[in-house]
Amino acid sequence: MKTLKFRHFRVITLTAILSVFTHCTDQVKSQQQQSSNDDGKRRIQIALLLDTSNSMDGLIDQAKSQLWNIVNELSGARCGGDRPILQIALYEYGNDNLPYSEGYIRMVTPLTCDLDEISKDLFELRTNGGSEFCGEVISTALKQLGWSKSINDLQLIYIAGNEPFTQGRVDYTIACADAREKHVVVNTIHCGDFNEGIKTSWKHGADLTGGCYASIEQNCKTVYIESPYDHRIAELNRLLNDTYIPYGSTGYEKKEMQSKQDENAQQYGTVNYVNRAVSKSSAVYDNRTWDLVDASKEYDFDINEIPESELPAEMQNMETAERETYVMNKSQERQEIQAEIQKLNQQRDEYIEQNMPAEGNNSMLDQAILTTLRNQAKERNFIIE
Repeated sequence: MKTLKFRHFRVITLTAILSVFTHCTDQVKSQQQQSSNDDGKRRIQIALLLDTSNSMDGLIDQAKSQLWNIVNELSGARCGGDRPILQIALYEYGNDNLPYSEGYIRMVTPLTCDLDEISKDLFELRTNGGSEFCGEVISTALKQLGWSKSINDLQLIYIAGNEPFTQGRVDYTIACADAREKHVVVNTIHCGDFNEGIKTSWKHGADLTGGCYASIEQNCKTVYIESPYDHRIAELNRLLNDTYIPYGSTGYEKKEMQSKQDENAQQYGTVNYVNRAVSKSSAVYDNRTWDLVDASKEYDFDINEIPESELPAEMQNMETAERETYVMNKSQERQEIQAEIQKLNQQRDEYIEQNMPAEGNNSMLDQAILTTLRNQAKERNFIIE
C-alpha cells in the first residue's frame, strides 16, 4: 500500500508540475505575442500578398523595381514626432509549385524590419500556374503573422492579382470580416481593367474592411527619371557599405546579402540603385542583429558581451577601448555619408518633380500602395511626409 500511495503521490506531483509548467509556458507565449505592444513604440505593419501565377510576371517585376521607392516614402513616417517601426511581410499565392493542401499559398517572409531579406525574397519569386484563392491567403496571413494588438498601430494588407476574388475554399467575406475584427485593413489591387475588378468582387473585398480598391496595368515598366545627383549618391552608397561591421554567427552572410541586394537593385538601372541607397541612409534601414554600428545604438549595448570569435578578425585582438573607438569612428563616418545622401536626395527630389511628365503613369503598383497608405495613415495619426 505504501508503494501504491507513493506511486500515486508521484503521479499527482508530476501532474502538478506539468500543469504549472504548461501555465508558465502559456504565459511566456502570451507575453511574446504581446511584446510588440509593450515597448511603447508605434508600428506600421504591411503584408504584401502577391499573385505568382503565370500571368503575373509584370506584377512581380514592378514589386522588385519599386520596393525602394515605397520604403523611401515610409521612411518619412512620423507619429507624434516619433519614428514608427516599419515591418513588412511577403506572401505568394496562386502558384502551382505550392501544395493544394495549403491553398497554393506560401509565407515567403514574416513581418520583419530586415529590408534586405524582403528584397532577397522578392527577387527569388518565380511565377507558375495556377489557382488564386484570395480569401484563403488573407485568412492565412491573419493567422500566421504577428500582428500588433494595439488598435493605434497601422496594419495593412495589400493583395494583388487578376482572377475573381471569389475563388477558393475560404469565403472572402468571412476572411475580410476577420481582418476588420483584428483592425487590419485590406486593400485590393486588381491587375487589369478597373470595372472588371469591380465585377469580380475586388472592390467589395476592400470595402468590407474600409480599405481601398485600385487597378493597375501590371505589364507596364517602371519609368525612372535620372538626375545630376545620381552618380554621387551611387558612389556614397559604396562608401556606406564599408561602415558596416558584421558580428555574430550570421554577420558575414548578412553583409554579403546587403551587397547582393545592391546588385539586384542595379538590375533595374542606376536610378533604382540610388533609390535603395536613399533607403539605406534612412532610419528604417536597421541591421542591429548583425551590424555593430546599429547594435551600438541600443541603450544596453555592451561590446564585452559579444564573444571574441563572433567579432570581425580586425577587432579580435583589440582591447575594449580600442573596439569601442573603432565602432564609434565607423558610426561617425556612416552618419556623415547618410547626411550627404539625404541632402543630395532633397535636391534630386526637386529635380525629379520639375522634370516629371505632365501625365505620369498612376496605374502602377507603388502608386496604388502609396496613395492609399498616406490616407489610411492619417486615420491612425501617422504622418507620411
